[in-house]
Amino acid sequence: MNRATSIETFYTSWKWRSCRTSFATSKGNLCERCLKKGIIEAGSKDRPLEVHHKIPLTERNITDPNVTLNWDNLELLCKTCHDEERERKPKRWTIGPDGCVILR
Repeated sequence: MNRATSIETFYTSWKWRSCRTSFATSKGNLCERCLKKGIIEAGSKDRPLEVHHKIPLTERNITDPNVTLNWDNLELLCKTCHDEERERKPKRWTIGPDGCVILR
């Protein structure tokens, strides 16, 4: 099973869906980072909150529930905060001058 398929399979599993829903409910369905700034950002149907893995999922840890389902590794974020988190992390790839993908 390739990386994309194994992670996609995890994200569609009932274990993840149940964990994600329970975690979001436990956080009052509010963005944790916005709340720390005194901003109340609740999810909506048009802009749902996202449960973020602090330790990113990889081929090595995708089967480890201490990473994938552990609430200590999760954070409830609005789309803006989640996008900021993604930008902060260095990309694992870039596009070279010839248009080919270069893995870092």
